[in-house]
Amino acid sequence: MAALIPFNSNLGIGMPGFGNLYNMLDDFFSDTWTKRSQAKGTFRVDVRDNEKDYLIEAELPGVNKEEVDIELDEGRLTISVNREQNIQEEKENYLHRERFFSSMKRSIYLADARVEGIGAKMQDGVLSIHIPKNVEDNHAVKINIE
Repeated sequence: MAALIPFNSNLGIGMPGFGNLYNMLDDFFSDTWTKRSQAKGTFRVDVRDNEKDYLIEAELPGVNKEEVDIELDEGRLTISVNREQNIQEEKENYLHRERFFSSMKRSIYLADARVEGIGAKMQDGVLSIHIPKNVEDNHAVKINIE
């Protein structure tokens, strides 16, 4: 399908300054559209809607729980990850030295999320968040006509 795009950026053809547009079009018409988004530093999130609660699972391999921040604000759940890797080597005369910093964030709107009773745990690279729902008691009343 990528051949349908008139100026495919992967082929090096096109007008300068439109790289992001062409990348977006390539992603849309390509069967492997998730590759680019994963390369930019996102993580997968699954949301399960049960009758009385939500179960959110985020895949965060290699991430420590100290690097994760979870916040629920007016129904918007935000999962943020900030990682910094700075290897201090005591060797002299090195030719190459790198530092790494990564920041990722995902937000999910849960309209009927309840603030009380939220629980989260991190195990084997998977963050699991349990959020109870606000259960409104629908008191149905039969109304007689006079």
